[in-house]
Amino acid sequence: MQQQLQELRQQALREIKSIKNLQNLQEWKVRYLGKKGLLTQVLRSMGELPADERPLMGQLVNEVRGALEQELAASEQKIKQLELNNRLNQEWIDVTLPGRRQLPGTEHPLLQVIREIEDIFVGLGFEIAEGPEVETDYYNFEALNLPKDHPARDMQDTFYITEELLMRTHTSPVQARTLERKKPDPLRIICPGRVYRRDEDDATHSHAFNQVEGLVVDKGIRMSDLKGVLLTFARQMFGGEQKIRLRPSFFPFTEPSAEVDVSCIICKGAGCRVCKHTGWLEILGSGMVHPKVLEMGGYDSDVYTGFAFGMGVERIAMLKYGIDDIRHFYVNDVRFLRQFTARR
Repeated sequence: MQQQLQELRQQALREIKSIKNLQNLQEWKVRYLGKKGLLTQVLRSMGELPADERPLMGQLVNEVRGALEQELAASEQKIKQLELNNRLNQEWIDVTLPGRRQLPGTEHPLLQVIREIEDIFVGLGFEIAEGPEVETDYYNFEALNLPKDHPARDMQDTFYITEELLMRTHTSPVQARTLERKKPDPLRIICPGRVYRRDEDDATHSHAFNQVEGLVVDKGIRMSDLKGVLLTFARQMFGGEQKIRLRPSFFPFTEPSAEVDVSCIICKGAGCRVCKHTGWLEILGSGMVHPKVLEMGGYDSDVYTGFAFGMGVERIAMLKYGIDDIRHFYVNDVRFLRQFTARR
């Protein structure tokens, strides 16, 4: 048995010197030092030896095990160092190369336009008011002179949650809520926010979009005040000596009502494909606040008058930047969004 142990030791040491990776080294460890390994088999056969020979043989087995374990540790360290050196040679990094430039983040173009609209009107003395997107039928329609079954509701078909709760179709409910709780001194607010309608998604329509509406109420407010405010807005938003025109229209919550056009920012009013050769581009709707709306808000319509207007943010952005499809704002195309970096 002593000779068997010596041969086992020599065989194991000879094999381990040719091992070049950790996987083969683990297989060597299992074969010689594992619970069912060759050295364990020799140890179990010691029961066949005479009692006086067992201590000597046990000592010899332990010496062989110690030598193999020592060689195992040395080989493992050597192989790990070799593998590390190989990885360093294959995966080296040239620290002298310039780093990748991190592009700065920026606001979404629609948010940029909203901020610009807010800045213009805050500079004119307006306050910013907000309200819920899930609105009641009363504030979305009835408080704005749109009683139930009014035919004008068809123009603002929306998403109903219950018979009395819906996704708001405009930010005008914020105006109605503000009229109820705040008396004019004077009252000047704009209401930016997201609105929802059951429109088909195409190049110029979306089922969800952004609006900014404005409201002014005080004594002696006239249509000329509305025109002056909108002219100032158009010139600050689109630049130059822009002109505006008011065309008669109909909105249930204003009387008289008007669509507002701005002189074409492309052809400067000369006529082109963008403005359909009219020289004008429609930007918003407006009008004098209907007396019934004032009265439902708790105002005496014989004493107070006011004007209101509403614009689609996407419409303003498309005109300002020459964008031909509203869907570009929502597809998260980085190539499109990067065009608006640091515009403000």
